[in-house]
Amino acid sequence: MIEINQMLPLPVLLPLIGAGFALAFGRIRSAQRIISSVTLTLVLIVAGILLWVADAEGTQVLWLGAWPDGLGIMLVADRLSVLMLVVSSIVTLSVLVFAARSDMDEGREKAPVSIFHPTYLVLTAGISNAFLSGDLFNLFVGFEMLLFASYVLLTLGAPRERVRSGSTYVVVSLFSSILFLLAIVFVYGAAGTVNFAQLAERLPQLDSGVQLVIQLMLLVVFGIKAAVFPLSAWLPDSYPTAPASVTAVFAGLLTKVGIYAIIRVQTLFFPHSPLTDPLLWVALATMVIGILGALAQNEIKRLLSFTLISHIGYMLFGIALSSEAGLSAAIFYVAHHIFIQTAMFLVAALIERAGGSTRLDRLGGLASNTILAVMFFIPALNLGGVPPFSGFLGKVALIEAGVTLDTWVTWVVIGGAIVTSLLTLMAVLRIWNMAFWRQRPEDSEAPNRRLPVDWLFSASALVGVTVAITFLAGPIIEFTERAAADIFAGAYLTAVADAIGAVGL
Repeated sequence: MIEINQMLPLPVLLPLIGAGFALAFGRIRSAQRIISSVTLTLVLIVAGILLWVADAEGTQVLWLGAWPDGLGIMLVADRLSVLMLVVSSIVTLSVLVFAARSDMDEGREKAPVSIFHPTYLVLTAGISNAFLSGDLFNLFVGFEMLLFASYVLLTLGAPRERVRSGSTYVVVSLFSSILFLLAIVFVYGAAGTVNFAQLAERLPQLDSGVQLVIQLMLLVVFGIKAAVFPLSAWLPDSYPTAPASVTAVFAGLLTKVGIYAIIRVQTLFFPHSPLTDPLLWVALATMVIGILGALAQNEIKRLLSFTLISHIGYMLFGIALSSEAGLSAAIFYVAHHIFIQTAMFLVAALIERAGGSTRLDRLGGLASNTILAVMFFIPALNLGGVPPFSGFLGKVALIEAGVTLDTWVTWVVIGGAIVTSLLTLMAVLRIWNMAFWRQRPEDSEAPNRRLPVDWLFSASALVGVTVAITFLAGPIIEFTERAAADIFAGAYLTAVADAIGAVGL
């Protein structure tokens, strides 16, 4: 009988195998869609099983290779990683349905649409690999897989402007990858390993200056990937230029992989050197600068990109508190925000389809489309933190964790978080007033085209998930509390140590 931990490679292997089949059927678009849909459905099923097992039986570990001197590929599924795996699987499957009618998949003569599905599956494999990785180098491989795929998706069949905007993303990503590789070399030279569990034991034995350099290098690398201020300038110019489905999955997932990596760095490697105050100030700056940038925008996708940066600050706030309550709230907020941000970008694509533009000064009268209005209004209020939605619950949990720490810095950040929430609500209501409530400008030539059923189904499904999170907030928060408790109790390290001991290393 196959042991449950033997399933750990499947979220990575299944998309890679599916990518091969999708590429082989490059001339048959319907076959590619079926292959991609079946593959991602299987990934979601596997992720759900791993979630149930990790919660019921504890952290699952698989040591691939187990060569001498601790070499090999370690995959680890604890409550945190499997939660992220389930959330990412739901999002990638939902966006795939939306992508079936995206610009890339409508048959443009100059667009190499045959490689969209294989590339999308490679992106999914990279995300899964990053969440399950148990060592720095395999995490690097996961990042490179998803970044390579994102380069292709960002510029696939693109006009010159999109290629020019995407070049910023490529250059920044390449720089962060080089810096990540240098950090890995430095870590291995100092500690003799890149395994997460072994680094947790060896890094505290190093000189404090060396520890600080390693911590700062890794935080800069993952801060770039997570779009933490001041390392976030690349995002507003990159994401809005991509096709709708690509923008949605990028905004929902890619920055959260960086946040996930920051959680691992802070809780496993440097639990006693959390850099609490500096990270709190960075979190505050990310919140405030991001939302001020959003208020200055006249284009919906750029506005949402700035709100994405702003809400990364909330997640960093929870991590910086270095407490179980703060980490639990941060994990809940990450899961909630992945769905909200993806849904908002999909709805933005529907607005563009119905109104002919995403520029606020050229939109109006969309409230007559009741379905579209409801699909925007619900996640918009959620993003703004209006009770009783999950956005409000997540922010309250973060504020309560900050109050428990009770330092003057946390009180300043709490004030910034409240102001940011109000400004976020102001930003999304500005979209509502200009795009939906007012009459359409006479000089605009909005086509008011009929919205495709598959687009409505995909976007409404994600909006429905955001509502479901509100109703299921109690059990979800209990799960994130168990995930945070496991991390602080060392359950991850214990499970990995047992796996290493089982192979005699």
